[in-house]
Amino acid sequence: MVDRQPLDTRALASYLVRHIPLRTEALELIRVGQGYSNPTFALRSNDQDLPYILRSQPQGPLPKSAHAIDREFRVMGALASSEVPVPQMIHYCADASIIGTPFYIMERVSGRVFTDNALPGVSGDDRTAMYQAMADTLAKLHSVDIDAAGLRDFGKAGDYFTRQLLTWSRQHDALRLPESQDADRLLGWLQEGRPAARDETVIIHGDYKLSNLMFHTTQPRVVAVLDWELSTLGDPMADLGYNLLTWLQRPDELNGLGGVDLRADGIPEMREYASWYLTKRGLPLDVDPFFIAFACFKVAVIFEGVVRREAQGVGTGTTAQHSSAYYAQAFARHGLDIAGLQS
Repeated sequence: MVDRQPLDTRALASYLVRHIPLRTEALELIRVGQGYSNPTFALRSNDQDLPYILRSQPQGPLPKSAHAIDREFRVMGALASSEVPVPQMIHYCADASIIGTPFYIMERVSGRVFTDNALPGVSGDDRTAMYQAMADTLAKLHSVDIDAAGLRDFGKAGDYFTRQLLTWSRQHDALRLPESQDADRLLGWLQEGRPAARDETVIIHGDYKLSNLMFHTTQPRVVAVLDWELSTLGDPMADLGYNLLTWLQRPDELNGLGGVDLRADGIPEMREYASWYLTKRGLPLDVDPFFIAFACFKVAVIFEGVVRREAQGVGTGTTAQHSSAYYAQAFARHGLDIAGLQS
């Protein structure tokens, strides 16, 4: 999605010239990206791209703690000295009176963002290398020392999935659809089969997938990890399980890889991809199905929430091929398949 946003660019320019190297008040905002995240804008002046990106909260009333762009700004700033590639954070503005919401300015990174996990137009060798780079970058993120990064208080430590199951089961109870039987069955399986709590606590991205990575303009390497809205401290298997959903979704389900001839396209199978990450981190090469099934349940509940907001007349801006209700049911069914249950 590329859209010109009717914000008060004069007030914004007047503010920014006092905080960043900006020489003009002839400012234009061009919206980039799509989906359900925080609005993101490229800055232009006199038909010239400026080296800045603005990211803000959505306009209007928001749920408490949602769209926490101050946390995005903090975590990317903290990762600047790590091996995780992130844009440089330049300025954070908590004053909502400037454009209607808080916002921050970050470096504009040049590169390629792919919304189709099959990577059309990319050579087979580069596809393999790009998936390897995605796994390696996730391993680098989970290897960051949270104390050295100053992020010990960025979230709670320990027993991550117990807390998450409680949170998302409550959400499901509040948002359930008439066709929620599959999600109910999946939740029951998750509650009964939750593995023992793991001791490891790391920085997790929360929405780690191919479309939230920017690759070099010509090379198959990651130059920036984007969209840190859901980042926190937690169990690294939450990120890996969510990342693996790509292999369950069909091409018509948010451009997934289900049913794609992966070997012919140079894309690893799910197990092979997971092994790249696990080997990099020195972990056992098996992934408990619980972690993937939990990610399915979480996404199903997210779409239940989208259905509720759509019923209230609040648009999402998505260009998905199916209805939100379809996705809520589809992800619940994918979770049942991973759990070995017949839906």
